[in-house]
Amino acid sequence: MAAMLTTQEQLNAFAEAVARELDTHCRTDELTGYGLGIGRLIVDGDGRALRMCQLDERRPDRLKIYAALPDESRTSAPYIGVTALSARHVAREITRRLYPQHAEALRRVAELAARQAEEENSRRAVVETVAAALPGARIEEQHRHTRVAWERTCRPTGQLGPARTDSVCATVGPSGGWVEVEASGAPGSVIRMLAAFTQPPRE
Repeated sequence: MAAMLTTQEQLNAFAEAVARELDTHCRTDELTGYGLGIGRLIVDGDGRALRMCQLDERRPDRLKIYAALPDESRTSAPYIGVTALSARHVAREITRRLYPQHAEALRRVAELAARQAEEENSRRAVVETVAAALPGARIEEQHRHTRVAWERTCRPTGQLGPARTDSVCATVGPSGGWVEVEASGAPGSVIRMLAAFTQPPRE
């Protein structure tokens, strides 16, 4: 007969029993930051974590068990639904169905993290080169982009009127594969920049 898990205390005891059945040096702990239903955290000796949740008070025998990931902004956490027939049954379903998904999700997260680190390193190298060409520029990190902003305010000697501001804003894209530039200022300065840009690249 399935367990009816209607209170936090009942779920805590059931989670303890599941942890013993998993036999991977598991322990249980409070599940913090969880707003729906009742839940308990199971952590094994390797630091692999599961969130055991009872979400629907109308089905107190049904559990959802989520495999916690180090960064769930990169990929959604896998989960299974299981009936609490017994602690041994739930542990068997975790081992058979959830652990393989957990391993695959961890592999994807590691790959994404490595790809992002490589992307950021490549972009940083381009940003440093752009910033070196614009001494005193501000560098602003954005999602997968970096903005390099430079400006200079000056008033020609002996002339009246408002000061003039020259500015350059360069946005470096992911992996530093492209740079988008917006420039404003005195026509002579902008024209010289455009003329330099159109010259054939040096070998």
